[in-house]
Amino acid sequence: MSHALSRIGRRRALRGAAAGLVTLGLLLWWLAPWSEEPPGGSIKLSTGTYAGVYQKYGKLLRTSLAENMPDLRVRLDTSDGSQENVRRVASGEADFAIAAADAVATYRQSGRPGADGLRGVARLYDDYVQLVVAPGSGIRSVADLEGKRVAIGPPKSGVRLIANQVLEAAGIDPETDIRPSADGIDTGPERLGHGLDALFWSGGLPTDGLRALAEEGALRFVPIGADLVAELHRQGGATRYYRATNMPESAYPGSQMGATVPTMAVSNLLITRADVDARLTEWLTRVVLKSRDDIGERVHSAQLVDVRTAIYTDPLRLHDGARRYYRSVKP
Repeated sequence: MSHALSRIGRRRALRGAAAGLVTLGLLLWWLAPWSEEPPGGSIKLSTGTYAGVYQKYGKLLRTSLAENMPDLRVRLDTSDGSQENVRRVASGEADFAIAAADAVATYRQSGRPGADGLRGVARLYDDYVQLVVAPGSGIRSVADLEGKRVAIGPPKSGVRLIANQVLEAAGIDPETDIRPSADGIDTGPERLGHGLDALFWSGGLPTDGLRALAEEGALRFVPIGADLVAELHRQGGATRYYRATNMPESAYPGSQMGATVPTMAVSNLLITRADVDARLTEWLTRVVLKSRDDIGERVHSAQLVDVRTAIYTDPLRLHDGARRYYRSVKP
């Protein structure tokens, strides 16, 4: 009997040792990649319009990727903005892109091609809706836009999506009750008071395309009240990604004169597809978080990128590679 028990004990010990080796192997599998050579190849990153934050962030991220993943070639493609970026990633025209959560949700809810394959990499920072007029304008609220010449952004932009919804929440038909313009942040600000009465923009704070004029006191911000955000929420769907907030007085001090501006915000996501290589995505996620401070010196809103919030990429599930990175740094 004692010999049999001894044999059973040895077998149990061997099984325990084997299980320990498997556990150790899995642990090393999660933690070891950073000692390996970074992956190479080429990717396409869809950003946004000139003078917008997406474009600036994309350029700085490409620099960080070149430093940390020297064999990776990154092509930046400008775009109208969020709506076009989501479509590009879903269709395979781009591998990664920056897009606002409401645009991602709208694409998914419409069941458009490739929607099920979209995945999240990181939540980056919030876009603030900025409704801008000339300093002497009589426009004081969204309701005052009726009959006016209003820039609502390019057709495939996230700005267009938000502007239309804000106008409708205020009881204004964007097709018939205003004179709409497709001007964006690249052309719209200079036309205020010279062909445009108002400009919608949605972007990180501050946006370079507005900063120079704001410093000269050449524009004014119109509030978007919490009542409009509540009305948007009642509409359901992708509008649940909007939140009422205040644009801080430090965003554009030359125009805000120490005052905050009621408005709304929506989260920006770095997105990809499920079929994009997991190891590549894991490394890219690491660089995004690692480069936060360097990028944040020149894109103020990027300072808010944080590993504790980056994992919340709703309405998208995390890409397997991104999930692997977050697990590797989980305290």
